[in-house]
Amino acid sequence: MRSIRLAMVAVLLPCAVLGQVDEATRALARDIFRELIQINTTDSAGDNTAAAKAMAKRFLDAGFAPGDVQVLVPEGRATKGNLVVRMRGAAGSGRKPILLLGHLDVVEARREDWTTDPFEFVEKDGYFYGRGTEDMKDYVAVMVTTLLRFRREGFVPSRDVILALTSDEEGGTANGVDWLLKKHRGLVEAEFVLNGDAGGVTTENGKAIDVGVAAAEKLYADYQLTVTNPGGHSSRPTPENAIYRLAAALGRLERAPFPLELNPVTRGYFAKVAAHETARNAADMKALLGNPPDAGAVARLSEDARYNSLLHTTCVATRLNAGHANNALPQTAQAVVNCRILPGHSPEEIRGELVKRVGDAKVAVRYVDGATNTVMERAPGQAGLAPAMPTAEVMQALERVADTLWPGAGVVPNMETGASDSKYTLAAGMPSFGVGEIAIERNDDRSHGKDERIRVSSFYEAVDFFGRFLGSLTGK
Repeated sequence: MRSIRLAMVAVLLPCAVLGQVDEATRALARDIFRELIQINTTDSAGDNTAAAKAMAKRFLDAGFAPGDVQVLVPEGRATKGNLVVRMRGAAGSGRKPILLLGHLDVVEARREDWTTDPFEFVEKDGYFYGRGTEDMKDYVAVMVTTLLRFRREGFVPSRDVILALTSDEEGGTANGVDWLLKKHRGLVEAEFVLNGDAGGVTTENGKAIDVGVAAAEKLYADYQLTVTNPGGHSSRPTPENAIYRLAAALGRLERAPFPLELNPVTRGYFAKVAAHETARNAADMKALLGNPPDAGAVARLSEDARYNSLLHTTCVATRLNAGHANNALPQTAQAVVNCRILPGHSPEEIRGELVKRVGDAKVAVRYVDGATNTVMERAPGQAGLAPAMPTAEVMQALERVADTLWPGAGVVPNMETGASDSKYTLAAGMPSFGVGEIAIERNDDRSHGKDERIRVSSFYEAVDFFGRFLGSLTGK
């Protein structure tokens, strides 16, 4: 059957697209990637506008009309610019555009923590190193390269393709997607969204196991836990010590996980990935899908962080702050608890659950609004959107290309365990799918971490993939 399917792909996609990416395209992709990594775009000291302008220059130099290349900066936020590029499609198609979505900003990185300078583009031992090499300047470079390549080849897509590169997905108070939808919606209105910040190819020992497309995602929510106390001299400790009380509350939270919950996307995911798992995991996944789910299987799978995050809403302490002097009892102790909430539940519902799990009226549980950086007594009551499976058009294009590049690794709709800017486009009524197909070894995910990196071969493979995939969707 595979030979028949490959023959069909050869008919559907011309040889110019099916062939390996040419050296000029590889060199262009690497140069764009290097330039992006070496522009610091952290919230604390970075400049997203500089990155947006750098990419805009490339499109203008390639011959895109100035009116189709716009750097848009929110008033009073000089470093929080966004880039919107429109590649004009054939006239008369009657179809709305496709929106390609990616963020320019990266999480913080300290030089003393890294083996290399996080804001220098380093290639060594078969990897590219630098902050953003995995999340997500790699795929920004892939998308930019693809549109520039199409332009160079004289390809006119069957409909308009819009590229939006935005600020503050990783944090900060100037989220670019939210702002564009509120202030410039006409520039980004699309039939559906392809988000490079989700999805991916999982490999084991370099072999592709599955090609993920994100069809659902969790909600992100931060909560502040606070204990206050009159304090006093450290020579007279009391059981009311704010740090001890907060630590006890966090301990109770750790020992009270949220219940198992499956949705159509995660059910389908476990059913498909079981075929590539160890015998024990495969058996547990099948038992998980039983009615009722096997409790032992759930417990064993939950020991793996990858699967635990798909099975439960998760809440974890990520920051601590307490005390004002070494020789004084603390008057305030605070912790930030970060939650990733399953679809169908609201941040306020989870705040109520945290109050129950903490089990101490003297520990205040408040919501932290990331958009305004304010602490609130109550959280938003709107639940996360229900999963939406990719359209047949998107799935068929993914399957055709994946079958060529990663034979034997099926396309698996999954749930993004983090969160992405798709939450804004979904809420705006635009179906949004994560298609950031970068091949990453199962146990080598370094996004947001020390010595972030990506395999050199995975990067060029993604350039090849996206050119084929977007070409398939737009008539190339």
